[in-house]
Amino acid sequence: MLMPGYYAYVLKSEKDGKYYYGSTKDLSKRVSEHNKGKVKSTKGRRPLVIHYFEEFESKTEAIKRERFFKSIDGYKFLKDLKTDAVKKQENFQSKGT
Repeated sequence: MLMPGYYAYVLKSEKDGKYYYGSTKDLSKRVSEHNKGKVKSTKGRRPLVIHYFEEFESKTEAIKRERFFKSIDGYKFLKDLKTDAVKKQENFQSKGT
């Protein structure tokens, strides 16, 4: 269970593979709202899954990070994160065989 705080998050649509960036106080509730079609911008892109999130102590910090994710530098950060995750997975799988 997630601890109380503020979150900046990235959702990925399993329908079209595109991403949605947001911030919220209650991440579980917000993801549920997205998947129930209560968010206009993602209603037609359901189902959505959490791709990445970070927790912050303040709403201001979470919104700032959300804006970063939407920037070119944020795009590069998330792309590098994905690349690192794939490399870690490949290394793990090669050690297991």
